[in-house]
Amino acid sequence: MTTGGPAAAGARRAPLLSLTAAGLACEAGGFHIDPWAPVDRALVTHAHGDHLRWGSRHYLVAAPGVELARRRLPADASVEGIPYGERRGINGVTVSFHPAGHILGSAQVRVEHQGHVWVVSGDYKLEPDPTCAPFEPVRCHGFVTECTFGLPIYRWAPQAEVFSAINAWWRANQAAGRATLLMGYALGKAQRLLAGLDPSLGPIVTHGAVEKMLEPYRAQGIALPPTVHVTEEAKKGGDFRDAIVIAPPGSEATPWARRFGDAALGFASGWMQVRGNRRRQALDRGFVLSDHVDWPSLLTAIEATGAETIWATHGFTAPLVRYLREQGRDAHALTTRYEGERDDGAEA
Repeated sequence: MTTGGPAAAGARRAPLLSLTAAGLACEAGGFHIDPWAPVDRALVTHAHGDHLRWGSRHYLVAAPGVELARRRLPADASVEGIPYGERRGINGVTVSFHPAGHILGSAQVRVEHQGHVWVVSGDYKLEPDPTCAPFEPVRCHGFVTECTFGLPIYRWAPQAEVFSAINAWWRANQAAGRATLLMGYALGKAQRLLAGLDPSLGPIVTHGAVEKMLEPYRAQGIALPPTVHVTEEAKKGGDFRDAIVIAPPGSEATPWARRFGDAALGFASGWMQVRGNRRRQALDRGFVLSDHVDWPSLLTAIEATGAETIWATHGFTAPLVRYLREQGRDAHALTTRYEGERDDGAEA
């Protein structure tokens, strides 16, 4: 666990961070964290579209996420990487990036000024994931936490059980002579799905949006099974009935998907916890697999920070704030602007 713990009990100091028209800012340091409008200096937690926005003059990200950020920004964008745990001074404020366990290069941003420490979590999960560095609790006075699934109904089964179910579903589809089309967000979820599949079962085929995000993972030594781009397989006259196809959500409703015939359709997302979501999307199977914390892990993570003040954002803020206040915590909702992509299987 990273040190730099909270102050002793007593009068709370003014927050080190504030919300501006461009997003969350540290005015003392002259920078923003995950801004939703162009700023001079942006510290970015990860490369998903609701956190990494175009137009800022300079971007600072965790080193493992540099290539992903560059792929999602204009070619002339100024992007700098900083190793996890390395401290950097910006206008008298010390910042560092610490693993968030969300996707490759995801980070919590630690901000320290005059002995006061705040941490912005970005998106995170506590369950180990072979495709990214594991979450690292960081002690602080103030913690800005996501709560995408901040309701007690959201409780994830062990991922080994989920992947066992996915592989069994794939085998059953093969026996029925049907291709398997499994949807998951192209950055993060798709790579995690690939890492959990059993490649001995058959070909693993990818949509173009997924395929272009695999190279940054493989370049950093992340073990992923061999894949074949759908277009290349189609050119060979490939038969997809033994294959599993990993594709982004929404692709099943496009002409692209017709080449698979009567394919079995599945979706991997935390939103599959709610059965109504499966029915509305006419899915054959919904697999509950999220790259965000569930309710118990959310509370565990908050407790591990030792924070005096908690700001909840990105999700079910009101229920989490109410619960924390009932426990005697200083908790508040932080309203942020959603634009671009959501990272757990849907478009905003």
